[in-house]
Amino acid sequence: MSWTSWDGREVYAGSEWDVRTAIAEMTPEVKDGFRIDEVPWERFRFISTDSKPPAEYWLAQARSVDADIADHALDRLFHSLFGHGRISGSAPLAVPFLIRLATDPSAPRRAGALSLAAALARQHDSAPAREWFLLTAYHDLRFSFDGYLENWTIEASRLAITADTELLLPLLHDPHPEVRIAACDALATAVDDADRIAAALLAWLPAEPHPVAQASLVLAFAELAREHALPGAADRLNTLWQDPTRPAEVRFAAAIAWYCLTDTPVPDELRAVIDTYVAQDSGHALADVPWIARIDCWNSLAAITDRMLPANDHAEHPGPQ
Repeated sequence: MSWTSWDGREVYAGSEWDVRTAIAEMTPEVKDGFRIDEVPWERFRFISTDSKPPAEYWLAQARSVDADIADHALDRLFHSLFGHGRISGSAPLAVPFLIRLATDPSAPRRAGALSLAAALARQHDSAPAREWFLLTAYHDLRFSFDGYLENWTIEASRLAITADTELLLPLLHDPHPEVRIAACDALATAVDDADRIAAALLAWLPAEPHPVAQASLVLAFAELAREHALPGAADRLNTLWQDPTRPAEVRFAAAIAWYCLTDTPVPDELRAVIDTYVAQDSGHALADVPWIARIDCWNSLAAITDRMLPANDHAEHPGPQ
C-alpha cells in the first residue's frame, strides 16, 4: 500500500489501516494496564526503526520513577513521533498511555507527558495571526513525515483525548500548576462534550491562583469555542477582558481570544488592555502559556501582539458580539 497517494483514501476509512479505528478499538484494560505491547504499532510504522529503539520503547521508559530517565524518555519519544513538524502515523497510539502517566502520582514528569499528548492532537503551523491562533487542526489534506494522512493522525489523537475526558477534567484541580496548564492544553482539543469541558474551564477560573494557568483556562475555552462554535463564547470573553477586577493575565488572554473569535476591528479599549499588559510584562510571565509558546516570536509578547493586531486595525468598541 502507498501512503503517498490518497486519491482513494476513503477505501481505508474505518479499516485496519485507519488509526482512528485502532484508537476506538483500544480497550480500557489495555490502556489502564499500560499494555503497550498489545497495541498495533507496526501497522502504522512506515519508517524503519531497526537502528534505534521504537516509540513504544521510550513510552515504557517514560514510566520510570527516576526523573532523569523519564525526562530523557519523553524527549526521545517526542523525536520519534515528530519529524519536520509533522506527526507520525503511529503517534495517536501513545496518547492514552501519556494521559495515564499524567494521572499517576508516582510519575515524575506528569506535565511533560500530558503536554506531549496535547501536542499530538493539533496542527503545528501556529502563527501570530487572527485566523490561526486558536486553530486546532487544518481541514485541507496533509501528510505526516512518514507519508501517512496527518488529518487522520490528529483526529485519532483528539479522539483518544476525548475518550479520556473523565481522567483529564480532575487535573484542572491538580496541586501542580504545570499539570493544570497541560490539562487545559489537552482538553482544548476534544472533539466532543465541548459544552461541558468549556463550563468546567470557566468554573475553575475564579479559584485558579497561577497566572499562566489562568490564561490557559481562558485560551482553552476560546479554542473549544472556535472549533465547536459555542454560543455566547465571544460575549463571555468580551465581559472578561473588560472587567477591571479580573487578574491582568485573564484580561489579556480574554482580549486576544475575543479578537480571534470575531472579525471586527480592534476596539481602542481592547488595544489598551493588551498594550498595558505587554508593557508590564518585563518577566515574560506568559511565555509558558502553551498557545503563546507554540508561536514564540523571539520570546516576546510585544512581537506577537504587534503581528496579531495591525496598527491600523482599530475601532470604537462595538459592544458584545
